[in-house]
Amino acid sequence: MMAERGVTFATDAMTPDVSVAPSSSSADQAAECGFEVDFLPAEIRPAQMRQITRHQLSRWNLTRLTDDATLVVSELVTNAIEHGRGKSVGLKVRLFAQELRIEVTDGTPTPARLRTAGLGEENGRGLVLVAAVAKEWGVSPDGTMTWCALTIPDEPQ
Repeated sequence: MMAERGVTFATDAMTPDVSVAPSSSSADQAAECGFEVDFLPAEIRPAQMRQITRHQLSRWNLTRLTDDATLVVSELVTNAIEHGRGKSVGLKVRLFAQELRIEVTDGTPTPARLRTAGLGEENGRGLVLVAAVAKEWGVSPDGTMTWCALTIPDEPQ
């Protein structure tokens, strides 16, 4: 197990090219808590990032967001791996009072965009799914980061 400032992650399935750290930039000051993971692209990464996110949401008593959050993480990480041209990928998840913010960076300036996939196409629906479950989503001005915000439900678990 790897412990970082009160956040524990299972690392048995992770390789040495994955690093996990708590979020700590000045822009994060309003966040109640969060985590950040940087990794090299590989096919196993979306599943690993879903596992890390699922575990952390459980620790934050936010299991009611697990399905939506892991869907978003899976889609955004997969996009970053497929379109990031082999560059390092970053996942940042921050918890605020009213929302969960998920950000994925891939270091390439080509911004993510919604596509209309044909009936027979296997790809091209990821951002449509993100837009369907997120309160809002967008891309950083430089195109290197795609983010979304999920509303934290008011009802108890």
